[in-house]
Amino acid sequence: MTAPTYETLIVETHETTRLIRLNRPQALNALNAQLTGELSAALDAAEDDPAIHCIVITGSERAFAAGADIKEMATKSYAEVYGEDFITKNWEKASQVRKPVIAAVAGYALGGGCELAMMCDFIIAAENAKFGQPEITLGVSPGAGGTQRLTRFIGKAKAMDMVLTGRLMDVAEAERCGLVSRVAPTDKLVEEALAAAKTIGAMSLNAVMLTKEMVNAAYETPLAQGVKLERRLFHSLFAFEDQKEGMAAFIEKRKPVFKGR
Repeated sequence: MTAPTYETLIVETHETTRLIRLNRPQALNALNAQLTGELSAALDAAEDDPAIHCIVITGSERAFAAGADIKEMATKSYAEVYGEDFITKNWEKASQVRKPVIAAVAGYALGGGCELAMMCDFIIAAENAKFGQPEITLGVSPGAGGTQRLTRFIGKAKAMDMVLTGRLMDVAEAERCGLVSRVAPTDKLVEEALAAAKTIGAMSLNAVMLTKEMVNAAYETPLAQGVKLERRLFHSLFAFEDQKEGMAAFIEKRKPVFKGR
């Protein structure tokens, strides 16, 4: 089977990790229809590949993604954006993938770029990373989850400050308020993200996917319902061989060999 080719992405496989690099350098990786379409296809391909256990999305050292492509949307009418359900198609794929998705962010993650990073399961940021939702300066609002995910991640006050003033948040503040999980040297960012992905890739894929589902449910369900879901999914893991292998390996003081079944 021939591997798909992309014009706006560079896609690599590192053992059990699929590395997807946004590649529109002339536009600071601005998210246009072609890029989001290709990204959606690349994520589907990684999801469907049984050899892939984790996905890393990154950009360049200068920019993860500097936002949506303003030139592409500037002349659109209300009838057009509503009729085509602008942004919904392809943009949300990163939040729908069942396998873990890590955002490795260097440079600017603004507007749609910040929103794409937040769709991933966690963000590892470079020391030069800057986050922002500056849509207000263009006479619009965030439209790909910026008012919703950002508020859930960093709280109402910080989110209001960012979306109403359009100011940028540096990496120290982003880590302090919980937007990013950890900070890496800029020149080691992808290396650290791949190391995290390799660690995840060594786990039982079934356990990883179900655990991701549990954490995501915490944002969308009342506590009692979330705990009940966690309990039932925890119980379900006892149906897999990996549970027997993992616990036997612990008892026998050896490293487990998970097979994803």
